Amino acid sequence: MSSYDLIVIGSGPAGRRASIQAAKFGKSVLVIDRQHQVGGVSVHTGTIPSKTLRETVLNLAGFRERGFYGRAYRVKKEISAEDLRQRLRLTLDHEVETLEHQFARNQVETLNGHARFVDPKTIDVLKPDGERLTVTAPFILIAVGTKPFRPTNIPFDGERVIDSDEILTLTSLPKTLAVIGAGVIGLEYATIFSALDIQVTLIESRKTMLDFIDREIVEELTHDLRQRGMILRLGCDVAHVDRDKNGCRIQLRDGRVVRVDSVLFAAGRMGATDDLQLDAAGLVADKRGRISVDKDNFRTAVPHIFAAGDVIGFPSLASTSMEQGRIAACKAFGQAAPTAPAFFPYGIYAVPEISTIGMTEEEVRLREMPFECGTARFRETSRGQIMGLTNGFMKMIFSLENRQLLGVHIVGEGATELIHIGQAVLNLSGTVDYFVENTFNYPTLAEAYKIAALDAWNRMPRTSEQSPIKSIAS
Repeated sequence: MSSYDLIVIGSGPAGRRASIQAAKFGKSVLVIDRQHQVGGVSVHTGTIPSKTLRETVLNLAGFRERGFYGRAYRVKKEISAEDLRQRLRLTLDHEVETLEHQFARNQVETLNGHARFVDPKTIDVLKPDGERLTVTAPFILIAVGTKPFRPTNIPFDGERVIDSDEILTLTSLPKTLAVIGAGVIGLEYATIFSALDIQVTLIESRKTMLDFIDREIVEELTHDLRQRGMILRLGCDVAHVDRDKNGCRIQLRDGRVVRVDSVLFAAGRMGATDDLQLDAAGLVADKRGRISVDKDNFRTAVPHIFAAGDVIGFPSLASTSMEQGRIAACKAFGQAAPTAPAFFPYGIYAVPEISTIGMTEEEVRLREMPFECGTARFRETSRGQIMGLTNGFMKMIFSLENRQLLGVHIVGEGATELIHIGQAVLNLSGTVDYFVENTFNYPTLAEAYKIAALDAWNRMPRTSEQSPIKSIAS
């Protein structure tokens, strides 16, 4: 039996950040992952592949240049599934190589195999060759991530009816596609395939989508999707899905039928905990396979066992998972871990991108806080005109009590990059005056911050000392 200071189950964002942090404390660390390569879901089927697919589609389809050259413009006339996989392989190989180098440089051991608890401090590992190993540690981190939720009324076959992991293995592109589930994953893939001019029908049982996003941003997105020809079926439950020689038939509970070549089911994911034998460790997962933790320390009900990343649920972001893993390692070994800022950015890599930080207008109203909003459209900026952007929208929310920034919400090209300006100002308690008085590079999309801030400033009560004209003149 081999002993370590920390055993990490899973090598995704949370697992790798925790293991490297612990190694920097001088601790011996073992990372166990069932994949034959490190990286977890994030590298092999989730974050990196979907974003790589997005960029490949936008580049090959010439999507960003259609504002100038028309909807028929293409960089590559015939785009195949193999075109998409080629770029994917290059990116994933690079990611795996980088991670392996990080582990080696920090002397973190890795082991390929299926882990399961024997007792709260002991883990049995079944290697691919059938060999079994037993390892133990005083601290264990569960960072196994998630897997697609697969309900029994969906006849998955890996070819025409697929989940969000299998979509990366498509051998040919369909002419028509139905995406069931308008959450983050479903929306991302629906818009990516729509950018390839595949006819996409997006089906969602709820009457709204992305309920945690500011409604005005969702309305902008919805308008854009409908203009592109995407069919939205919101508030529609799927009764059943049937396959035949002509494709797939989706029967909705309201009586309507959707006929398509392929179906992507992306309505939720589950924690990949079903074969960890959690009961042997004194732990229980919920019905979606998620593990409950103390959100300040990421300890489970068993104090020396931690959990981090998607397996603990919302927000299920690679960025926050990394920080959770790092904090868990710090807490395990009694090291100081700085408190995370109050607000973190949320990025949705749809086409167009969505990114948000802070409070939505709905949240501000619910708290009965006096506020003012400012908006800007990317086409109002010189850079937006240069890029041929016809859409893109920024919304900023400010407090009327102290003029502080409360939230930034963006939909459009580069949203996930632009949000970090708002993130810095928000977490440093900055005000509308920062955006009004500061100079932004010209021409840039970041000028939208000044446009939106001035839009709000024009309607906010102020004194003569708060004039942008005075500030510029001085």
